[in-house]
Amino acid sequence: QVRLAETGGGLVRPGDSLRLSCSASGLTFTRFLMAWFRQAPGMERSFIASMSGETFKRRYADNLEGRFLISRDNAKNTITLQMNNLTPEDTAVYYCAASQYPASLQDWEYQYWGQGTQVTVSS
Repeated sequence: QVRLAETGGGLVRPGDSLRLSCSASGLTFTRFLMAWFRQAPGMERSFIASMSGETFKRRYADNLEGRFLISRDNAKNTITLQMNNLTPEDTAVYYCAASQYPASLQDWEYQYWGQGTQVTVSS
């Protein structure tokens, strides 16, 4: 079965950078659109970024492009999220997601999800 596993979360200070990784198994990785979402306390899950499997087309949430960078390594079945200049507002559980169909910003468009990794930004 498809399995997504996020790593790299933790406690960081404002202004720090953090890199999250997601390892995928049980799927033909290049055929899947991969994405990152996050869910802050008391909020709905929201889209961060996505990257297509073969064309490597990236898409970002408007308010995060330039500060967050998504990348993928098809040889290793992994995606990463580089997050820079973090603020307390970035505190959330970060999720990796996969879709075998074209998808955009809505979480319901993605069929597979990881368990999430907590990122806390605090001084």
